[in-house]
This record gives sequence, C-alpha cells and structure tokens, in this order.
Amino acid sequence: MAEGPGAAPRLAELLESGRRLWEEAENGAEPSSGAPAVQEKVRRGLEALRRAAAMVQELELFSENEELDEIASADLRYLLVPALLGALTVKQVDLSKRLEHLESARAQFWSFLKLCKSYGIGDFQLPPAAARSPSSGEEDGGSPSPRGPVAAQPSLVAMALSRKTKIERYNQKKELESKLASLRTSVESGQADEDQVREFYILELKKWINTSLEEIESIDEEMVLLRSRGAVKQPPAAPPSASRPVRTPLKPFILTRDTAQARVFGAGYPGLPTMTVDDWYEQRRRQGVAPGQTVPQRAPAGVTDEELQKQQQEKKEEEDDEEALQKARNWDDWKDTHFRGYGNRQNMG
Repeated sequence: MAEGPGAAPRLAELLESGRRLWEEAENGAEPSSGAPAVQEKVRRGLEALRRAAAMVQELELFSENEELDEIASADLRYLLVPALLGALTVKQVDLSKRLEHLESARAQFWSFLKLCKSYGIGDFQLPPAAARSPSSGEEDGGSPSPRGPVAAQPSLVAMALSRKTKIERYNQKKELESKLASLRTSVESGQADEDQVREFYILELKKWINTSLEEIESIDEEMVLLRSRGAVKQPPAAPPSASRPVRTPLKPFILTRDTAQARVFGAGYPGLPTMTVDDWYEQRRRQGVAPGQTVPQRAPAGVTDEELQKQQQEKKEEEDDEEALQKARNWDDWKDTHFRGYGNRQNMG
C-alpha cells in the first residue's frame, strides 16, 4: 500500500537520518561503541527510526496478505526500518539493561526476517521467535538431547553445516555488495529507472537478511552467557523454614578426669612438695644452722683468685682480726729478706 503524498518526505527523512546515524556509529573513528559521541548517535538514530516505524504502521504500508509485486518500488526501503532498529539497539552499552536490549534487538531482527519471508525475499530458514533457554534439555522435536559419545557425531555434523552456511553467507554478502556498489550511484542521483530502483532495494534487503541472521546467532550466544552469569550471581533460594523446637542453651562444664585420676594414682612423678618454705627454715634452725648464714657469693666475672684473696685479706684487717694482722705482718717481714723468685732456681744453672 502506498503512503500518502504529504507523509512520504517526512518518512523518508526519518529513514535516511536513522540510516546515516547507524553508518556513523558503525564506521566512525571512535575507539569503541561505548564512547559518549557514539552513544549520542545511537540515541538519536533510535529516536528517528522509532518515529519512522510508528508512521509505517500508521500508514499500513505492508501487509502479509499482499505480494511483493504489489509494493511500490519507492516503499521497499521502509522494510529496513526494523532491521536498522535492531542494529542500533544492540549498540547500546548499558550493562544493567544489556539483556533487555538484546531481547529487543532480537525481536526487531526477527520481525524484519519474518516480513521478508512472507514476501518471499531471499532464501533462508526463519530462526525461532525466541532464544532457546540453555537449561531446557530438549531439542525442537521435544525429545531429550543425547549426551556422551552418542551426541558427538550429530554435533560434528551441526558444526560442519554451520560452517558451510557462514561461508555461503559471506560469499553472498560480497556479491551483493558488489552489485549494490554498481547501482548506488545512479539510484542516489535519481538517474535510475524504476526497475533499477526496485532491484537496488531488493538487493539491500537480501544483504540485511544475512546481517540479521548473523546478529541473531551472536545475540543468542551472548544471552546464554548473560543468563548463566546471572544464575551464578543469584543467591541460592532459602529452604522453607520448618518449625523447630527452641533448644535451651547448654551450660559450660569442666572435665575433671585428670583431677580424679591424680587423686587415685598420683601425679606420675616424684616431685611433689612436702613442706613449705617456713617449715624448712624451722627445720634448719633446730639442726643448729644459724639463720643468718648465707651461701657464699660467686666472684664477679673478670676477677682472679689472687685479687679475690687480697680483697678478703683487706676485709679481715678492717675488722681488726688479730690472727689476720699477725699473719700479714709476718708475710711482710719475710718478703723483706726474700726477693721475688727466691728458692726457685730449677733449670736456671
């Protein structure tokens, strides 16, 4: 169904604005898609394309009950609106809403693929409407998936088919880009006829079909990782609280086994004290030992025996010991008549 004459320019401007912003975000010079400038372009592009999608729905440009030949050549480009919406949605980098953005982008890509499938544009297999849960242990047929060595051969076959499909898509993409490059100049300059314009837009739709299939595969893989990470971070559910009787707290107790054993068998070594210190002093006093006697003090380190004897001799002289004084006088008299070394003439000739 063709659009109204007054709405065509406005809708075309919204589509071109959204496409231009997507190309700038996709091929810009910014180092990452998380740069503020890139996210601003993504936001503006989403706003323009959402308004374009609302206008397409309001004007009822497309219907599953009509054929591809019934669509005007100038209206074919508006089939790209959901695909461009998905491409910009997946570029949002808000981690807290990443899973929500992926689900929205996948729904947009799937809506575009379903619309192209209904019109017979391209030859492809429509993926499931929703991503398969990693925890569901069933395949499409509803039977449990095989495990162990039995599943090895089908898995290898699936991997080979997936690789073959990706190679075919890559070759188709290169071929479509080559054809689009040859028609783009004449279409954008307005010199192409209606057949060339129609061919150009159908080729562009086929190119975006391959892009949407690749994006859905990538989104499904990322959603599996995000859900598994969320399951790991989610705390385990608390078990249902059953009514348990309240236990009285236990009182502390002391083990007395060692004490009781020592009373019966003894301590196991002969070192138990038999008297107090006061009893020992009383025993020494009865034995006639003077209580004032003390153990001779040890000589300080570095003092020779001769010096120690000299100190003891001086101490006795100071105490006016007659015997010590007499002995000292006799020793002095003997040293006056006997020089040092007297009588020790052995081995000296």
